Amino acid sequence: MPTRDTPWPNGTPCWVDYGASDLDATKKFYGDLLGWEFTGGEPEFGGYLNATRNGEQAAGLGPQQDPNDPPRWTTYFAADDAAATAARITDAGGTVLVEPMEVGPMGTMVVALDPQGNPFGLWQSGMHTGFRIFNEPGGVAWNEAAVDDPDGARAFYGQVFGFHFDEMPESGGYTTFATDDRPLGGLGGHQPGSPKGWTACFSVSSVDGAVSKVESAGGKVTMAAMDTSFGRFAVVEDPWGAPFSVMESTA
Repeated sequence: MPTRDTPWPNGTPCWVDYGASDLDATKKFYGDLLGWEFTGGEPEFGGYLNATRNGEQAAGLGPQQDPNDPPRWTTYFAADDAAATAARITDAGGTVLVEPMEVGPMGTMVVALDPQGNPFGLWQSGMHTGFRIFNEPGGVAWNEAAVDDPDGARAFYGQVFGFHFDEMPESGGYTTFATDDRPLGGLGGHQPGSPKGWTACFSVSSVDGAVSKVESAGGKVTMAAMDTSFGRFAVVEDPWGAPFSVMESTA
């Protein structure tokens, strides 16, 4: 089981979290779907929960902060220096919504919008280093953005994080991003009817089984399960309309 208990390299997607309008129902949905258990929830941390799989941190859940903000999974990028990275976001034309904020001894967070209005976050590790399980059932397998202006997005994220981008063959312009030779995530043009902005892909042992659970719990499928060179894959929405995807590993 891939696990990590040290800070992720700068620019690496290192965490995802979700603001829930009904926290108990959201816990049940994702707990049943991804085999999660939950720790935390202390008042001093605003009721924020760590979702765990096999005892390892997989994602975060908390009460919805803005009732007008639609439910979504927010991707956080590791930052060695959250304040300096926040300054680069502003310099590159983005908007910092939550200035660097220390979360007790856990770390420092930032919430921002890219120039196209897509939200994302930064996380500078303290005691909380982000994902401790990944690329395993119940963990995040991939993070990607679907945007209206891919060239503009590549310029922005390249300036902020130092990414370089490589186009995947026969992908219609979809690119991976990296700081060295290991792809960290993907970026492509938004297609009508598909999720917009940053989304998370969770690893599951059975995509067809996951799709069935999503539908039976009141969610819906927006891209039917299909086989790809990376594994069987589907795009879904939870019962509150938040999009995410599920991937069945070929390993």
